[in-house]
Order: sequence, then C-alpha cells, then structure tokens
Amino acid sequence: QVQLVESGGGLVQAGDSLRLSCAASGRTFSSYAMGWFRQAPGKEREFVAAISWSGGSTRYADSVKGRFTISRDNAKNTVYLHMNSLKPEDTAVYYCAAGDSRFIATSTFRYDYWGQGTQVTVSS
Repeated sequence: QVQLVESGGGLVQAGDSLRLSCAASGRTFSSYAMGWFRQAPGKEREFVAAISWSGGSTRYADSVKGRFTISRDNAKNTVYLHMNSLKPEDTAVYYCAAGDSRFIATSTFRYDYWGQGTQVTVSS
C-alpha cells in the first residue's frame, strides 16, 4: 500500500509558475513509476506527465511539453511537477499516482494508488 499526498496548488495568474509536490509513504517509493494527472470540471481525468522509478525517463502530454517538468527525489519519497508559463486551460485538480515500475504510462489504468488532489487555478 502507498499513501500519496499532494501539495502546492493555488491561485495564480497566467504566465506564473507553481511547483506541486507529492509525498509518498508506505511501501518503497522507488519501486514505482509516478505520474501526474489532472481533471477539469466536466472533463475526463487526463495524463500530464510521468517518470520512471529511477527518474531517468519521463513522458509528457503535448499540451504541457516544454512548460512542465516532472522530477523525483527517492531519498525524500517525493515527486514534483514544476509548472511554468501557466495558462487558464491548465486550471484543474492535479493528482499524483503510483504505478507499475515497468511502465511510464499515460493511462489511468496503469496506476494503482492515487492522492486526493490539489487545486490549481490560473486566472487570465
């Protein structure tokens, strides 16, 4: 079992930056690939970014590529999402998730554990 707690969300203006954190507890954090997803009101949960267990490989949604960076610190059991040049369309609840270390997956089905989410609101 893995428990995930996100933090760092808030209300910002377009063009600002935020860093989200996801702290993990429970089973060995470095055993899992980690992902960030987001869900806007009335929309499906969508993939944002993912990182391998070692941090050596990453994947990004096209909509955030070049603006967001995912990273992890296995010594601190934490995964981060650095978000730059934020846009109003980035407004959503952001969730971190832990999944099978064999995949850097974009599908929610590949992830077994989820946090409760943190709200990011970007005003224009």
